[in-house]
Amino acid sequence: MPVLHTAVQVEDFDVDQLQSRLLQGGCEEGAVATFTGYVRSTNVERDVYSMELEHYPGMTEKCIDTILAQACKRWPVLAATVVHRVGKLKPGEKIVWVGVSSSHREASFAACEFVMDYLKTRAPFWKRELGPEGARWVEARSSDDQRASRW
Repeated sequence: MPVLHTAVQVEDFDVDQLQSRLLQGGCEEGAVATFTGYVRSTNVERDVYSMELEHYPGMTEKCIDTILAQACKRWPVLAATVVHRVGKLKPGEKIVWVGVSSSHREASFAACEFVMDYLKTRAPFWKRELGPEGARWVEARSSDDQRASRW
C-alpha cells in the first residue's frame, strides 16, 4: 500500500525533509523523482512583484488525494507527497513540491510528471499576480491542458 501525503499550507517547506519521508526504510526504493515549483519574477512578459494563491479548503486536498491515487493505479508507486503553498508569495519562493518514490526510475519520473500535470489542470487553486500594472488573475494555459492530455 503506497504511503501518500497531501498538504496545502501557508508555511514554507524543507525539500530535504520531504524527500527523506519518501524513503520507508525497507530499501525497496530504487528511485525518487521530485519537482519543486517557484514563483517567477516575470510571467507573460510582465514583471511580477508577488503572487497570491487561494484554494478551496477541503476540496483542494481531496482533489490532490485523487490525483495521487490515480498515479498509484498507473505506476508501482511506493510513496508520494504533494505540498502546495497558498497565501502571498514573492519571486524566488517555493510554491509546490511533488515527490514520488518507486523501485525504478521510469515509474518515479512518469508518476511525478503526471501528478504535476494534473495539479496544474485539475486542482482548484486560484493565482493572482501583482506587478507594476496592478493585479491580474493568472489564466489557465492551453499548453498545460495539452501536457495533461498525454496521460
